[in-house]
Amino acid sequence: MSDTGSRYGSTQGDTWRSNGTPPRRHVFDPYEQPDLFRGVLTRRVVAFLIDVVVISIPIILAVIFISIFGLVTFGLGWGLFWLISPATVIWPIVYYGMSLGGPHSATWGMRMMDLQLRTFSGTPGYFVLGCAHAVLFWASVSLLTPLVLIVALLNGRRQLLHDLVLGTVVVNASVARAQVGYAG
Repeated sequence: MSDTGSRYGSTQGDTWRSNGTPPRRHVFDPYEQPDLFRGVLTRRVVAFLIDVVVISIPIILAVIFISIFGLVTFGLGWGLFWLISPATVIWPIVYYGMSLGGPHSATWGMRMMDLQLRTFSGTPGYFVLGCAHAVLFWASVSLLTPLVLIVALLNGRRQLLHDLVLGTVVVNASVARAQVGYAG
């Protein structure tokens, strides 16, 4: 028996995944709304650099604290340096999850550059999507550094590789609010 039969009572768009509903149209179309994507790639690079600074500050402060604490305790406090390695992995994931899943759907760097993360259907990001976005970004940059930017140059939405995998798009926030009517 095939999984594409009409067992759900519909004859149009009836596949095992769609449950009879037609496929959704992308809300953000680069040909109908080019202003949503104008300058996004350049501003994403600047936003990334801002986010690296924001992520680094708490880790640097923790290293300074542990160093001073180690001096005060005659070297016993330096045993806490083992916490720095897991913190450099956990903190960015939490940062991206909370900021992309927050009310603005943007990290601090993205907010400074007037960018916003949305799904293809136009919904804002959520915590798990933000965490997955961070993990896939760092994995793709680590493995495919030049290809990540090449992918963005070859598509109209200026999506990076991890955006394509996750079904997300980064748009100009002010244009999205004005044209599409999304808050954030």
